[in-house]
Amino acid sequence: MTATPPVLLRTADELHARERHGRRAVVMTMGALHEGHATLVRAARDLAGRDGEVVVTVFVNPLQFGAGEDLDRYPRTLDADLEIAGQAGADAVFAPSVDEVYPGGEPQVRVTAGPMGERLEGASRPGHFDGMLTVVAKLLHLTRPDLALYGQKDAQQLALIRRMVRDLNFGVDIVGVPTVREEDGLALSSRNRYLTPRDRRTALALSQALFAGLDRHAAQEALRARAREVPATQARAEALSALGESRAAADAHAVATSAPASAPASAAAVRAAARLVLDDAARLDPPLELDYLALVDPSDFTEIGDDHTGEAVLAVAARVGATRLIDNVPLTFGAAS
Repeated sequence: MTATPPVLLRTADELHARERHGRRAVVMTMGALHEGHATLVRAARDLAGRDGEVVVTVFVNPLQFGAGEDLDRYPRTLDADLEIAGQAGADAVFAPSVDEVYPGGEPQVRVTAGPMGERLEGASRPGHFDGMLTVVAKLLHLTRPDLALYGQKDAQQLALIRRMVRDLNFGVDIVGVPTVREEDGLALSSRNRYLTPRDRRTALALSQALFAGLDRHAAQEALRARAREVPATQARAEALSALGESRAAADAHAVATSAPASAPASAAAVRAAARLVLDDAARLDPPLELDYLALVDPSDFTEIGDDHTGEAVLAVAARVGATRLIDNVPLTFGAAS
């Protein structure tokens, strides 16, 4: 069964003239749609329901690109985007011109991301998050949605949008959708198309590093959960070692004898496990050029310590050849057994 093609709208007036029934869900993109975007659209379709409306925005925002970045190189594939959006369940694609979004030229008044926007991606790309939040605020006003969906691959972006909506009293629900990955683990991104086969082999180190950190975290949490059930004796260390987790075996005795059973997994160990993979990738051809590896509190994107409990994000950014990639995974420290 062929999906009904979405309506292509170029102006806000055209969008506002549409008769609305139910809830409007918006998925904001810069085009070059792929399965990650399609997953967002399908999630929007489910949340909006049969009587609601799903609108996909396609706009390459010049304010998000700094000097030397790939604004002109960024792919524009509107015909293919319309097909992907329609197959995923979109009712309309809003693809405004730069003049439609910024009718007076670059805006004099902009949204400022604040301290969170100066960390990690913000430090690597000064001004990026101010430009991102400014266009998101404008597109929220132009599309007037009830809810807007964003991918968790851009975790810092998602956190800042949530903060803006809360701090500035936008009447919209923000929904995060888990990262979509290719079969080899690489997070889906429009920039993946720039990778040569050799680049891609190196780029896999990003997700492999995150999974190594995730594995170490899971092993430590399992050890500590087991430690709470075994007395603090040599028998406790032996019981922990009997779990058979290869990555945890080396830590079992230290965890059992020196750390309180209630303590969370070590943030330092998670970082170290991920960094080993990245260090190896730096010796590949082409090498992986690490920008940052960070284990942060998702509320403000500051680095966490070993006493942290609750949610965290393990994030990485690196360049392979001419392509810069980012990825992350969520973690929870000190989870109840």
